[in-house]
Amino acid sequence: MIFSQDRDTLREMYTDAWAKFRRDEILSPLEAQIAEVVEQHPEYHAVVESPPSAEAGPSDGAHNPYLHMGMHLAIREQVSTDRPAGISALCAGLSERLGDRLEAEHRMMEALGETLWEAQRNNTAPDEAAYLDRLRRISRV
Repeated sequence: MIFSQDRDTLREMYTDAWAKFRRDEILSPLEAQIAEVVEQHPEYHAVVESPPSAEAGPSDGAHNPYLHMGMHLAIREQVSTDRPAGISALCAGLSERLGDRLEAEHRMMEALGETLWEAQRNNTAPDEAAYLDRLRRISRV
C-alpha cells in the first residue's frame, strides 16, 4: 500500500505507524521503517500527528514532508537491496565521510529527485546509470 495513488491513504500510513510507535505497540517492518524516519524528523511530528487530510505540501509554499520522508524510505530500500548496483557502497562512503547517515540520505535525495524528474519529463524509466553518476559526484563533494 505504500505505493498507493491515494494521497490520504498514504499519509494515513505515516500517521498510524507513528501513533503505534508512540504507544509502544508492535509494528510491521514497514511501519517500523516509517516510524524511524518520522522520529528522525521532529520538525514533521506535528504534521504526522494531524489528520491525514490536513494540507501539508507545496501548495502552502513549503516543501512536502511526506515526499521528503518517502524519499528516505526509497533510498533505504535501494541501499538494502543494492539496486542500482553500487548504491550501498556509495551511501556507506558518503555516510562515513559526513559522519551522519541521515545527512548522507539528504544529499542523496538531490540525485534521486533529479533522476525522477528527468524520467517524468522524458516519459521514461529512471536512468540508473545517470543516478549513480549523480551520486558519485555528490560523494566527491
